[in-house]
Amino acid sequence: MYDWDWKIENEDFLNRTIERCKEKNIILPTFKELKHPETISGKITEKLKSIDLQELHPLNLFRINWRNDSNTGSIGDINYVEIPKEITGVNARIIGLVGKFFPTGAHKVGATYGCLAPYMVSGKFNPDYHKAVWPSTGNYCRGGSFNSALLNVHAVAILPEEMSRERFDWLREIGAEVYATHGCESNVKEIYDKCHELEAQSDEYLVLNQFDQFGNAIWHYEVTGYTIEDLFSKIGREGQRFSGYVSATGSAGTLAAGDYLREKFPSLKVVCSEALQCPTLLMNGFGGHRIEGIGDKHVPWIHNVKNSDAVAAIDDEHTLRILRLFNEPEGHKWLAKLGVPADTLKKLPYLGISSICNMLSAIKLAKHFEFNENDVIFTVFTDSTDLYNSRLAEMNEQWGNYSERQAEVDWTSVLKNQGIDNFKEFTYPDKKAVHNLKYFTWVEQQGKSVEELNAQWYDENYWKERFSIVPKWDMMIDEFNAKTGVKV
Repeated sequence: MYDWDWKIENEDFLNRTIERCKEKNIILPTFKELKHPETISGKITEKLKSIDLQELHPLNLFRINWRNDSNTGSIGDINYVEIPKEITGVNARIIGLVGKFFPTGAHKVGATYGCLAPYMVSGKFNPDYHKAVWPSTGNYCRGGSFNSALLNVHAVAILPEEMSRERFDWLREIGAEVYATHGCESNVKEIYDKCHELEAQSDEYLVLNQFDQFGNAIWHYEVTGYTIEDLFSKIGREGQRFSGYVSATGSAGTLAAGDYLREKFPSLKVVCSEALQCPTLLMNGFGGHRIEGIGDKHVPWIHNVKNSDAVAAIDDEHTLRILRLFNEPEGHKWLAKLGVPADTLKKLPYLGISSICNMLSAIKLAKHFEFNENDVIFTVFTDSTDLYNSRLAEMNEQWGNYSERQAEVDWTSVLKNQGIDNFKEFTYPDKKAVHNLKYFTWVEQQGKSVEELNAQWYDENYWKERFSIVPKWDMMIDEFNAKTGVKV
């Protein structure tokens, strides 16, 4: 139902993709291998030790997981940071998976693989003809361009013109065709309009839209969701409970880890994080903001709204002030006086702007439900300060050099006094109201059917069917690899 059987669509396209992978010595990892990287073959893991994490090498596809050891180059422990209560001001544990150690430095490369790999092995993609179009608000087009470069496929990156300079520089260096659309983070429709413009020009443009491609959500359901479950089993203490999961709305891909986690921990709270300056879920709001990487002014097609318990809206000014606190030497001096361990201080730059937004939402969650030391909240630190150094330079230029006094002000006003304002716990009608917002973007503008929109809400099998597709995809990937015959 709704184009979800994933049979071989075009044998010629499939054969061309097989030949391309033979030519480029590409082996496609299965979702199972990315979920359980300890199952990746010893020959591949040994070879990875001599390959840089950011190198355009086909074996780096196997590094699209949460367990890359940046020191040894091998598969290691899960990359995460626990933010201590000296910073958060709450007794609940707040823990984030770290995206810095993916190829490209952000976890979105996983979402793009989840979208592209099924197209490759089902013959929906012709690498000799198609240009892979990656509409994005930042990191998704970087991940898509990285995967495209490995395949020697022409990549088209579309992102708002106000995104950080680092993103545009990197995209051009990797050889992507880049389009900067009008506006900032929240100008998503302009991205869609550019996609339609390119599609009208030629059918060679194949759009892999993270906001409606279920491969995005499925990768996070399968890989991110399991990784968090596994991490909790390792670091959860006796008597502690898995109480919350927080993710920025964005494309809703990362939110899908909450669907997996709900099955394992039925009582947890799944919280959507968004910008206060564009409170789409909080109050059907709109506007521009500076929290790069989360997108808004619409509800993604792949967002299972029924599984969301609440929304937290974060002031973008707060995220930028904490970005300075976490990265400037004077900020570290102040945090050290509060008792923050030196090892934690070194890891604070692992949090980019949207990661800080997630952390602040986790603090609101803990305060709203009055969580205590037995409650554990997980979130995702999608990318790191590496992508925002230009923003730090801009703030120093505009606001002056950072001082220990300013660090105290920022910690006190933003962290210690972070309140439960702009936090909304959803009732059933609230959830349905958010779901219904999909109509205006997806049915009126993007051509989806109202029947499928209703199925997302009323059909109990709709989401189960999508999240259960992975064994079939893995079987198709195994068959594809067998046909290429590529060995390490």
